[in-house]
Amino acid sequence: MTRAVTPGSYDPVTNGHLDIIGRAAQLFDEVVVAVLNNKTKRTLFSTEERIEMLREVTAQWPNVRVDSWHGLLVDYCRENDIKAIVKGLRAVSDYDYELKMAQMNHQLTGVDTLFMPTTPAYSFVASSLVKEVATYGGDVSSLLPKSIEQRLQQRLDENR
Repeated sequence: MTRAVTPGSYDPVTNGHLDIIGRAAQLFDEVVVAVLNNKTKRTLFSTEERIEMLREVTAQWPNVRVDSWHGLLVDYCRENDIKAIVKGLRAVSDYDYELKMAQMNHQLTGVDTLFMPTTPAYSFVASSLVKEVATYGGDVSSLLPKSIEQRLQQRLDENR
């Protein structure tokens, strides 16, 4: 069985994330969506909430499962017999950062990183930008699954 992981904070999951996850699901027997569990990073949604949202919106792909991790991603890969990391790239600036990380990961454990360019319609979408636009009342409906947009709006309303 070929396994890959798509790591990220997913705070919240966007259509850009789902583009990469869905395309990876066509290439691998199993894709693990690994939610970053970093207690030093301030997120809008808890790890458990992000996992719940991801399970909901990835249910269309039977070979996708959602998990979380804390620590080095390569350790997670080793513990779960995962040979590939799939990363979406939106721009050249993403590549510059991700290449260094991919090379370090390969040096540490031999795990390979595959870069997948994001579909152009989502090339500018970042969770942080979506949250900022939504905070000021901007329309983010084309950037998020409907249920995630509703949860984002509810959370922002709670925080006002």
